[in-house]
Amino acid sequence: MMMRLGRAGVALAAVLLASTASGALAQSAGQSAAPAVSVYQQPPSPIADILDAKPTPSSMLSPDRRTLVLMDRSNLPSIKALAEPMLRLAGARINPRNNGMAESRVSWLTGLSLQAVDGGANGGAARVVALPAEARFTAPRFSPDARHLALVLDRPTGLELWVVDVATARARKLTEPVVNMTGGSGYEWLPDSSGLLVEAVPAGRGPAPDVTTAPTGPNIEETAGRVAPVRTYQDLLSNPGDEALFDHYFTSQLTLVPLNGRARTIGAPAVYLDSAVSPDGRYVLHEIAKRPYSYVVPAGLFPTEIVVTDLSGRVVRTVADLPLRDDVPTAFDAVAPGPRSVNWRADAPATLTWVEALDGGDIKREAEFRDRVFMQAAPFTAEPVKLIDLKERYGGIVWGKDDLAVVNSRWFNTRHETRFVVDPSNPGEGRLLLERNYQARYDDPGQPVTQPNAAGRSVIRFDPQGRILMSGAGATPQGAFPFLAAMDPATGRSERLWTSADTDYEAVVGFLDTDGKRVVTQRETRLDPPNLQIRDLTTGQTTALTHFLDPAPQLAGATRELVTYQRADGVKLSGTLYLPAGYDKDRDGPLPMLMWAYPAEFTDAAVAGQTVDVQNRFVRPGGSSHLFLLTQGYAIFDNPSMPIIGKDGAEPNDTYIEQLVADAQAAVDAVVAMGVADRDRIAVGGHSYGAFMTANLLAHSDLFKTGIARSGAYNRTLTPFGFQAEQRNYWEATEVYTEMSPFTYADKLNEPILLIHGEADDNSGTYPVQSERFYAALKGLGATARYVTLPLEAHGYRARESVGHTLWEMTRWLDQYVKAAPPEPTE
Repeated sequence: MMMRLGRAGVALAAVLLASTASGALAQSAGQSAAPAVSVYQQPPSPIADILDAKPTPSSMLSPDRRTLVLMDRSNLPSIKALAEPMLRLAGARINPRNNGMAESRVSWLTGLSLQAVDGGANGGAARVVALPAEARFTAPRFSPDARHLALVLDRPTGLELWVVDVATARARKLTEPVVNMTGGSGYEWLPDSSGLLVEAVPAGRGPAPDVTTAPTGPNIEETAGRVAPVRTYQDLLSNPGDEALFDHYFTSQLTLVPLNGRARTIGAPAVYLDSAVSPDGRYVLHEIAKRPYSYVVPAGLFPTEIVVTDLSGRVVRTVADLPLRDDVPTAFDAVAPGPRSVNWRADAPATLTWVEALDGGDIKREAEFRDRVFMQAAPFTAEPVKLIDLKERYGGIVWGKDDLAVVNSRWFNTRHETRFVVDPSNPGEGRLLLERNYQARYDDPGQPVTQPNAAGRSVIRFDPQGRILMSGAGATPQGAFPFLAAMDPATGRSERLWTSADTDYEAVVGFLDTDGKRVVTQRETRLDPPNLQIRDLTTGQTTALTHFLDPAPQLAGATRELVTYQRADGVKLSGTLYLPAGYDKDRDGPLPMLMWAYPAEFTDAAVAGQTVDVQNRFVRPGGSSHLFLLTQGYAIFDNPSMPIIGKDGAEPNDTYIEQLVADAQAAVDAVVAMGVADRDRIAVGGHSYGAFMTANLLAHSDLFKTGIARSGAYNRTLTPFGFQAEQRNYWEATEVYTEMSPFTYADKLNEPILLIHGEADDNSGTYPVQSERFYAALKGLGATARYVTLPLEAHGYRARESVGHTLWEMTRWLDQYVKAAPPEPTE
């Protein structure tokens, strides 16, 4: 293990640049100077060409598997688009112009065509759906009977609901621009496909409240000794003006909009967090936020009423009246008391299901059972019945039929999951189906295959023998080979019905017949992009449905290889090695390399060491991917294992630094031994928790020439009630928080580091101030650092200008400090 040795000759007075300031950076031969004026830069060829290529269309199959929808996608939005007004309210980011999501959070679709899936020699010609000029839309959804496709169209003053007749491929407008998508999906199909339940802007709503007036007093919060730990949330309410804006934009009027006929309202306007029609179409389940609002948690934890109404808006059942939930313990298995996960049972006309904690939601409290699952059928007058008690936290139900459903439970501390078969017609207990470590990949049995029922709800698909059809990724050391299997619900034994070919990654998308012999699959190989096809499981015959081309043929010649190696303590590790097109190790020798990684926590070393080859996957970079550096002559060691393992009951983070450096040392040794990397020309980088890793590796080792850290967190005292997989708070694990913070060791970081951060980062814990203060520490200590902030960008970068500039910064930085760097002198 190579720990910090300290290098002589490190400049203590380096030239420091922020992207918004002019200046000069020490130059290498052929390296251009940094711009004196802050403007967006273009990445070198061919990266810009790949970024500007037309995206591959997205596709969707109708519920009856007879119609394939192909949708054109917009390319990276411009920075001008991201500059549309945005409000940050109660954990959400919205566009006040259209009552929808902020531009940084929506990927618009721009074109639509329908293609018949006939199962014959071909799928038929595509029929283009005519939409208004320059239209962009989102949220396409089929009606349960598959005869219509709804979508939400963006207009200058709001969002309109449109519907496409599948038979004629004609689109028509159903509503004016009144759809409200600030709080969720905006609409839901009625189970009988006759119309839709729409969250609409209330009629006669006036202009937004003026929050620019002078305040009438200070903003005051008080604890009064009440224990209320919360993790770090972003975009919260902070004053009465925010509360007024939240009420204005998030209040909706539920409206029934028929395909033919006049719309009518349901109940009174309210702040609906969610609304769902029962499978029989007679009731609506509502989650309604109410005051007093909170300044420390998002809207989902505000005081909430959960009620059932009929279609006139009359309350027929109050499920819960939940208080403000700002005092839930921060442990991952901790939950709030009272009903949660309230839903309709998918395979019944109108049956509510929900879960309540039997331990008060506190994992520190001793309890034989942690959760109880309840059911209650309409008319909701009988007492709720217990479906099952769980010794772990509830993890969801997949409904099947009257006498069979599968219930999942999980426990984070042990990474353990258990699945039970339950009989809803004879509730009370369940039968163990399987249990396993849910991080393990090799023994993953997959998930039940589901299909929409007549009401459009997903239910389990069974084979003719009554077995549960299962689909999974099929991970093995040799690769991932998706499969279709049949699991006996009585014994848990599973029989493979079909497995993808060794050279392919092909997964079942849907079934075309009742006996399950003809399916639609999505297939890809190392050289072939993902495309849909019809496969006959009996004969093996296939028929292509789509013919999407390689979106980045410039990278087709790059090679990749799974590299396996061991940590010094014997833990098995792996990573994917990418080499530029045309590279020959014997002719070209070791290359400059970028390692790009992201740590992960485990409780089992054997599970942490599971490796899966990726030779049968089609991989092309997008967005600000580090893989674009392949075009600039760099080798990329992608996702080298960085496991942090807790042993014998110890928390993984108790030995985070020691294990992290050992992981990195093993990775460096592996690629150097292969002869593809020069030990003195290796950089490390990562995004988010990978940026945190990068700073720690530069501070605690001399393994890397430089680092690139994007949108990270560097001072864990700013996230005192937990971060990533750490459940303890700062006062319970002060030493861990301190030792894991690269901010603490900023004086030890003597390799150049490039810091990039979105100015509007929305991720919990990675506030932009993290990079700001870390850079200030490095600057004050005389380190070599560059700090770039991206206006309007969130945790992931969206604008074409921002993505291009990020890749320009990364290329330029690596060219400066890795590619052009002379070898370290030998002693």
